[in-house]
Amino acid sequence: MLEDARARYVMIGGFLGAGKTTAVACMGAALTERGLKVGLITNDQSSGLVDTSILRSRGFAVEEIAGGCFCCRFGSLAEAAERLEAAERPDVFLAEPVGSCTDLVATVSYPLRRIYGDRFRVAPLSVLVDPQRARRVLGLAAGRRFSDKVTYVFEKQLEEADLIVINKVDTLAADELNELEAALGARFPEAEVLAVSAEHGVGTEAWLDRVLASEAVPQPTMELDYTTYAEGEALLGWLNLTARLAAAAEPVDANQLLLDLAAEIQGAAAAAGAEIAHLKATLDAGDASGRLAALSVTSGDGELDLREALVDGVQSGELILNLRAEGDPSELQAMALAALEAAAGSRPGCSLTVEHEEHFRPAPPEPTHRDEIRGSA
Repeated sequence: MLEDARARYVMIGGFLGAGKTTAVACMGAALTERGLKVGLITNDQSSGLVDTSILRSRGFAVEEIAGGCFCCRFGSLAEAAERLEAAERPDVFLAEPVGSCTDLVATVSYPLRRIYGDRFRVAPLSVLVDPQRARRVLGLAAGRRFSDKVTYVFEKQLEEADLIVINKVDTLAADELNELEAALGARFPEAEVLAVSAEHGVGTEAWLDRVLASEAVPQPTMELDYTTYAEGEALLGWLNLTARLAAAAEPVDANQLLLDLAAEIQGAAAAAGAEIAHLKATLDAGDASGRLAALSVTSGDGELDLREALVDGVQSGELILNLRAEGDPSELQAMALAALEAAAGSRPGCSLTVEHEEHFRPAPPEPTHRDEIRGSA
């Protein structure tokens, strides 16, 4: 049990594709094994999240905040915590902010501490990084990159981190990991650098111990050009889509359908010069088991990662697609709809009917609160 009676508020930030949802699920499972109750809060600029679908399929109590990041929906964040408290009385809240959001310490952590300090013990901010993306940003590896203003947001996320958590270490050779750790330590000396694989549970217990044992210590507020930040976010196209699958003849291989869908979109994005930040898709089996297939792609030239698979074919189900890329939202919509049509057309008797779709660029961030600390804390 936790010595302090206040619930822990643990925020896990990081850019799109860093593996935040996998990390939240891994931490949630570890906390449950320790006998602690967990409440999860997901966040997006819109509704219909793959993240929420995945986490609920694993039996977690989840609240979803849509329509803006935590900083701009601070009241909704507090209300979500209250609903979870009423239903579950969590010992630990795990919060996953929007992957294009930064300035979380000044706009979320500090206000939570100031307004709700009697209820929450706010943990140090963890910021996950995808190692391949980080190596490219830091000039350690070649490959597709974002424009300067999108990169500005990525780097500012790391600058405000208390803990920089290199995720997916299983994808790195030992010398690559050492090089990345050294580069991050040199560039962001105020942060503690950890290395984990959330998917395989490597290093996550030590990370969990670290965030549970300590409380965020106020530091001078990070300097941030909100104009550049807003322009960087606005370069990212956002698409959320939900479609209903129906198979009139043979059951559909949900796993292969997601792979085909992602490959089609990845190819179209590359042809259009739209660098993918994250493409996520799930296909729910449509029964009471909560089973689903889940796929993730974290760059325009990255591997298609089938994170969860269905053993049997499906006759019906719900497909959720989230696409974030540096590109025009209307072009992303066209890519997604064409990919759906191709996936259904190549499967006799199969239909994919869009039930919900929206595409847009994020609006400029307008934080509800911004607690600034100047000089020494």
